[in-house]
Amino acid sequence: MIHSMIRELAEYERALEQARATEEQLRDALFRANPAVFALVAEDDDSGEPVGFALWFLNFSTWTGTHGVYLEDLYVRPHARGAGHGRALLAELARICVERGYERFQWWVLNWNEPSIGFYRSLGAEPMDEWTVFRLSGEPLRSLAAGAGTPGGTGTTAAPGTSGDRGAL
Repeated sequence: MIHSMIRELAEYERALEQARATEEQLRDALFRANPAVFALVAEDDDSGEPVGFALWFLNFSTWTGTHGVYLEDLYVRPHARGAGHGRALLAELARICVERGYERFQWWVLNWNEPSIGFYRSLGAEPMDEWTVFRLSGEPLRSLAAGAGTPGGTGTTAAPGTSGDRGAL
């Protein structure tokens, strides 16, 4: 059901061909012993039909020294919009942040998605206009990875709890 809604969201965002995740990948990511990604599902009060979801994971702020929530996807099916499902999903994530002492709740929105931007602003969310999102994927990602740990590279040391050598904080 989440997989279907992800495909609907990708179509809405004009990027269906980029939505390659399988149901099995999602099931494994969400239901493994120690998941790193989580989901909330909104259901219609009358029918119990799933009408929306929020997929999220933890991030960390070096400035506040606390975790935060990063909302990867928020989607409410068109026939259920305007009934408060999106607000309820966001409110639950805000509650999780407050309850756990997380200081930030962040997400991206496409510049052309004016209905969502207006909705987020109505909640008091502020755009981070001074930041530019960067993404490294595909061949550039593999090329950079191939040079890791080589002379002229970064000479990095991993912090405890991460992969690689043990470093000091």
